[in-house]
Amino acid sequence: MAATAVTYGITALDGLAYGLLLFTVAAGLTLIFGVMDILNLAHGSLYLAGAYLAYLLSTGGLLDLAAAVAVGAAFGCLAGVALTAAMRPLAGHGHLAQALATLGIAFLAADLYVTVAGGAPLPADPPTAVAGSITLAGHIGVGYPVYRLGFIAVAAVVALGLHLTISRSRFGVMLRATVADTAMAAATGIHTGRVQAVAMAAGGALAVAAGVLGAQLLGPAPGVDTTVLVLSLIVVVIGGTGSIPGTLGAALLVGQVQTVGVLAAPAFAPFALFAVLLAVLIVRQSTSTPPARVVPV
Repeated sequence: MAATAVTYGITALDGLAYGLLLFTVAAGLTLIFGVMDILNLAHGSLYLAGAYLAYLLSTGGLLDLAAAVAVGAAFGCLAGVALTAAMRPLAGHGHLAQALATLGIAFLAADLYVTVAGGAPLPADPPTAVAGSITLAGHIGVGYPVYRLGFIAVAAVVALGLHLTISRSRFGVMLRATVADTAMAAATGIHTGRVQAVAMAAGGALAVAAGVLGAQLLGPAPGVDTTVLVLSLIVVVIGGTGSIPGTLGAALLVGQVQTVGVLAAPAFAPFALFAVLLAVLIVRQSTSTPPARVVPV
């Protein structure tokens, strides 16, 4: 019984890491949708770009990993700004046009990845300094990867920093004002175009940086972009579009369903996540109006 409890505890810890990874990606997606009202179906491609960067640039040192994160964040910022420019001609054409355009970008990116990196999964080893395991669960002696614990800590700091930035900083005030009423925000002197561009750049940077840091959890391979995109969309739908705290809660829930749920009921694992999604949508529809596109304090 003790061994079973430890197994579930370790799996729950895996679920925490997986959930925080999904949060980091989905937070960028909800920023892009909440601020720009752009349905970006190429968001998973940004994560996969970061995972491939981790493979290319991380050679066993912590500084190499830091450099990969920096390069990835810079690339994500540029990708976010480029996406803003690409979507501008589609302004006013609705989410369907945006979805088709960004889906086309995702297909092109997927073909490019396969052409350059091949069709086989690639390894993304953690830095040597954090490549080992630490003993958990006392006398039972269960090992857990040090890098994964470090990732949990870093992702938690990112989540806290993002929440504080949006809720308490001057930029956060301008961001919330731009989301609530762009015309009124512009009338008060806020440069709404600049705010939107920064939000798009931040969303792209989060996705690519998540790919670099999370490559040891969900590594570079064909199809990973689709998996990340689908799970991120589910997180955003469950948490509410534009809600950072809601996105965090939904990501942690999805992480546990994808790990502990698979361990507890493997036969129902393919259906568990969609059952949770359906239940949330039914409850939300019956108890309240759809959530507004606002980033809350």
